[in-house]
Amino acid sequence: MAEQPTAAEAAARLGRLRRHRRRGFGAVCLVLLLAVLTALLVSLCTGDIALPVGDVWDTLLGGGDAGSRFVVVELRLPRALLALLVGFAFGLSGAVFQALLRNPLASPDVIGVSSGAAAAAVLASMVYGVSGIALSGTALVGALAAGAGVYLLAWRRGINGQRLVLIGVGVGTGLSSIVSYLMTRSEVTEAQSAFVWLAGSLNGRSWPQFWPLFGAVVVLAPLTLLGSRALPALQLGDGTAAGLGARVERDRLVLLGCATALAGVATAAAGPVGFVAFVSPPIARRLLPGHGAALLPAALTGSALVGLADLAGQHALPHTQLPVGLVTSVVGAPYLLWLLARANRVGQGG
Repeated sequence: MAEQPTAAEAAARLGRLRRHRRRGFGAVCLVLLLAVLTALLVSLCTGDIALPVGDVWDTLLGGGDAGSRFVVVELRLPRALLALLVGFAFGLSGAVFQALLRNPLASPDVIGVSSGAAAAAVLASMVYGVSGIALSGTALVGALAAGAGVYLLAWRRGINGQRLVLIGVGVGTGLSSIVSYLMTRSEVTEAQSAFVWLAGSLNGRSWPQFWPLFGAVVVLAPLTLLGSRALPALQLGDGTAAGLGARVERDRLVLLGCATALAGVATAAAGPVGFVAFVSPPIARRLLPGHGAALLPAALTGSALVGLADLAGQHALPHTQLPVGLVTSVVGAPYLLWLLARANRVGQGG
């Protein structure tokens, strides 16, 4: 009969396993961070005026000539950083939604949060003539209002992930119909401008759009990661989580509020960039199986995805700049179809 390990041996094995998991987590985050920095560097070097890496680096350190400083610091850097921050916010938001609701379809662009931001922004812009920072604030308020409405409609002595997703899809569809109605009533130039924003675009974005998003992410990301300590218990269900000492409703509202706000500020900065919040978390979980929600890797995956998508949108076609949301949809839409087909096969016993 095999000997049972002693308590000291079991503790040593557990310690080695935890160190191995931390090293794997750190290695994946490092690789993703390198991908993000590579996307940033290539974005700064590439364009109508190609710049060597050395010139870009000198310019970032305060050197370089006036032309290089204008191209790098005023034109390319704010857009590239904004792309990375938008992806970070969407990736982190989607990871929280999917983990908390235990549903791979639960992301802000599926359950109506992004649609709420879009409807509020289009309504404020076309009907009341709101623009600039006020328009971004309106989009954020719309996202929070949509998220709160979906939560209240889905609450039945607790939250069921599938019910919330279904209600969110319905709410999102209704909000999208409002946007469509407003666009049919508007002038052609207004509709065209709104369409570009609704596609999710970084064209023309600069420092005024970057700093509000940067400030919001600096506040919301630590709050989200701090609140995620309750996430493992909440994933076990309300009853089990309460038995483990979690304050279920408070912890869930904090996480959903942070995730909704992250999606709202990202949408306010760049429009509803589709599918980033949807595909970033599963990519991160596949890179780190057994690590739960993998919030930080999902956020870094979102940064890399949007950074590379914006780079492709700017330079894939000559003399044409594609909205970044169009490029991310090329990646996300096939994944959504595959996920739905797989769920259908499972439901049929396949």
